[in-house]
Amino acid sequence: MRDAYGREINYLRVSVTDRCNLRCLYCMPEEGVPLLPHGDILSFEQIEAVVRAAARMGFKKVRLTGGEPLARRGVGDLVAMLGRVPGVETLAMTTNGTMLAPLAAALAAAGLDSVNISLDTLDAARYRRLTRRGDIADALAGVDAAIAAGLAVKLNMVVMEDTAESEIAAMRDFAAGRGIALQTIARYSLQARKADGAEYDRPPPCSSCNRIRLLANGVLRSCLHSDIDAKVDFADIEGSIARAVGSKPVHGAVSSTKSVGQIGG
Repeated sequence: MRDAYGREINYLRVSVTDRCNLRCLYCMPEEGVPLLPHGDILSFEQIEAVVRAAARMGFKKVRLTGGEPLARRGVGDLVAMLGRVPGVETLAMTTNGTMLAPLAAALAAAGLDSVNISLDTLDAARYRRLTRRGDIADALAGVDAAIAAGLAVKLNMVVMEDTAESEIAAMRDFAAGRGIALQTIARYSLQARKADGAEYDRPPPCSSCNRIRLLANGVLRSCLHSDIDAKVDFADIEGSIARAVGSKPVHGAVSSTKSVGQIGG
C-alpha cells in the first residue's frame, strides 16, 4: 500500500521486547530504560495477528527487533508462527548476536531468512567499552553460527565520532572474508532532527522510507523520527495499519517521547 506521498509501504518492523542484555553507548543509558510491565507487552498471538493483517495489505517483509529480540523467551516459537504467514516473503531479525550461537540453526529451521548483527568493531576492548558489558567472542560466535545455519547475514556497524577509517576498512575485510554484507550506520539521536546524508548506508533517506513499526506494547509508529503513534485496535487491525501508513510524514523530524532503545531502531 502507498502513503500520502506515494511511497510504497511494505515493511513492518516488530519490537518483541524492550529488554536488552547490553547497554550500547548509542542506544541507551548505562542504567537502561524504564521497562514496560510484562502485562503490557504483546503476546505472540497478538503479534501474529498484526503480521497477518499487514501481509493481507501488501506488507512483504517483517523484521523482529528489540530491545534484544533473543531476550524474549520462546522467540523461536514466534519465528515459526510468522514463518507460516502467507504473503511474508522475508522474515528477518536484528540482534546483537551475543545469544545467537546456540539458537541460529533452530531459528533458520523455524523460518528465519536473514539476520542483521550489530558489530561496531573487531577490537575486544573497544567492543566492551561500546556495549558497556558485552564479550566480542559471543558476538563473533553468533556471526559464525548464523553463516553456518544458512542465514543471510549482514553486519550493522554504527560509525561513532572516534571511529577510524582503518576500523571501517577492517570491518569490510572481515565481512568480505566471510561472504556477508557490511552496513555502515551514522550515529543518530531521535531527539535531533532527522538528516538525510549519503556518507553511510543508513539511516535511509525519508524519500525511500517503506516501513512502519509495531512497538512491544502494541503501539504502531509510522516514523522513527516523530511522535506520531497509535495503539493497535485489535477489533480493526487493518484499519489501525491503514491509519499508521496514512499518518507518515513526508520527512522525519524529532521524537521527543522515545529513544532508540525504546523503539527498536
